Amino acid sequence: MKPFKIVMASDHAGLRLKRHLKAFLEAKGCTVTDVGAHSEESCDYPDFAAEGARRLAAGEFERGIFVCGSGIGISIAANKIPGIRAATCTLEYLAEMTRRHNDANVLCLGERVVGEGLAEALVTRFLEADFEGGRHARRVGKISGLEQSKATC
Repeated sequence: MKPFKIVMASDHAGLRLKRHLKAFLEAKGCTVTDVGAHSEESCDYPDFAAEGARRLAAGEFERGIFVCGSGIGISIAANKIPGIRAATCTLEYLAEMTRRHNDANVLCLGERVVGEGLAEALVTRFLEADFEGGRHARRVGKISGLEQSKATC
């Protein structure tokens, strides 16, 4: 695995899995920045998703790994930031294909949905897959265009 610069975010419900994955990624040579949460005290995932997504969109990082209880809420919040394509994945195939076909830059996971072993496999497939471009670039361009049109509605 290439040593990526990764931003990680979670709420309280994703904290344990995020900590596990941070250690896993650092052992693989990745540089990881954790923007929170940092305790199991109840908190709001949109705050941490926004912080991580804004910094990723600004070019500080190459990829993001975000975790909440289901992976869904933090994905929805992250996708509100222009330039972010976050996908919640529960299968290795999905983690790979969201990179290959959608050029996703954030993988979202649910601590209450996937265990540590599957989470490691999902992260590995997500990070090892490259965007294929071609016809998929046209489609990703249309997704980016939707971000632009949203601002004018």
